[in-house]
Amino acid sequence: MRHAKTLEALSQLLPGRLSTSKSDRNLHGRSESYFDLMPPDAVAYVETTQEVQNLLKICSQFECPVIGWGTGTSLEGHTSAPRGGISVDFSRMNKILQLNAEDMDVLVQPGLTREALNIELRASGLFFPVDPGANASLGGMAATRASGTTTVRYGGMRENVKALEVVLADGQVIQTGNRARKSSAGYDLTSLLVGSEGTLGLITKLTLQLHPQPEAISAGIVAFDSMQQAVKAVIATIQMGLPMARIEFVDGATAQAFNEYAGAEMRIQPHLLFELHGSDASVAENAELFCDICQEYGGAGFQWSALPEERTALWTMRHNGYYAVLASRPGARAIVTDICVPISALAHAVEETHADIARSAISGPILGHMGDGNFHAILLIDPDNASEYRAAMQISDRMAERALALGGTCTGEHGIGMGKLKFMEQEHGLAWEVMRGLKRQMDPLNILNPGKLLRQN
Repeated sequence: MRHAKTLEALSQLLPGRLSTSKSDRNLHGRSESYFDLMPPDAVAYVETTQEVQNLLKICSQFECPVIGWGTGTSLEGHTSAPRGGISVDFSRMNKILQLNAEDMDVLVQPGLTREALNIELRASGLFFPVDPGANASLGGMAATRASGTTTVRYGGMRENVKALEVVLADGQVIQTGNRARKSSAGYDLTSLLVGSEGTLGLITKLTLQLHPQPEAISAGIVAFDSMQQAVKAVIATIQMGLPMARIEFVDGATAQAFNEYAGAEMRIQPHLLFELHGSDASVAENAELFCDICQEYGGAGFQWSALPEERTALWTMRHNGYYAVLASRPGARAIVTDICVPISALAHAVEETHADIARSAISGPILGHMGDGNFHAILLIDPDNASEYRAAMQISDRMAERALALGGTCTGEHGIGMGKLKFMEQEHGLAWEVMRGLKRQMDPLNILNPGKLLRQN
């Protein structure tokens, strides 16, 4: 077996917690999206920062690859092991270490999931707002710079991670950031590590910004004849300063998938799904203002509710959008891709993507985050049909190239991993080489998640 000396040393470090079973290895080498199975040589279940330190010292000594693993919900092959090595499973490091309610921040371990954190926070009157849909681990969310449905109001992980504890490739531990609201002290290493996809270090603690639970919440839905009209309504809403907490969109194909999968009764046309936070009075007033704006741009069938069960049903349906679309073509596999453009260019990007899909032999419903210009195409293919795979990858590539031409990015929230490497030079130019220089400095042996994010040595 590859890396036999590493495995022997790690089995002594983690007795009973280093697994070489095929099922464990396959679980940690599988992707949520289209990548082939790439299992590690072993899975290490760590419980303390000290264990992570010792593990990295051993892996550095034997030049063995190390891949961090939270819940495995990433979409660009981030946790696959193309060169084998050790998958470091953080699921047992899942505790809240310190809640500072007065300062509205919390210190957590990386394996804690966002849903588990918010359950524990209920009695405090605070919550953590970043919602990528999946019940991802907070360490994984930081590593991929996750965002999601609430970004338009609360920001993503970039805005909500205040400080980190990180173990470097040689086993050294560094602290980045602090609990202060601002700092001018040196390089912002926290921001560097948030989004580094496990290529510069393994996160072992996070200090997160919390927010007050809103007094009142309302959510609703409205249909439009075209995506252009929906975009204009959103731009007008943002320019008016309405405090939208979420403002999502789905196309007609996704609406049909929702109808079939969740028993919804949506018109087969583009829709906005929205949520407002505030006081009872402000939420009601802002919902009426939003309704007026939507009607000005042709919105119809406007519905909204402050009832928790109706709000939950709406967002459960939205979060299950991937599974609803998969169910629309039984047996299909999905190539899921995302781009992000300036909001003014969103309708153009969506319409051009629709045209690309219509000219192909595959289907690809579209949904996304209207408030920040980020959308996803779920390209459905027969896993045994090579021509469908090629068609999907061509559409995905054109989406990324179009986003860059419009002043956007090849990925708004999924990250680079292995899937978007081909666009990094086009998006960043010489800055990509600077990133590679940082990698060489911090991980000279290239053991941390090799094959991801960066041009390889």
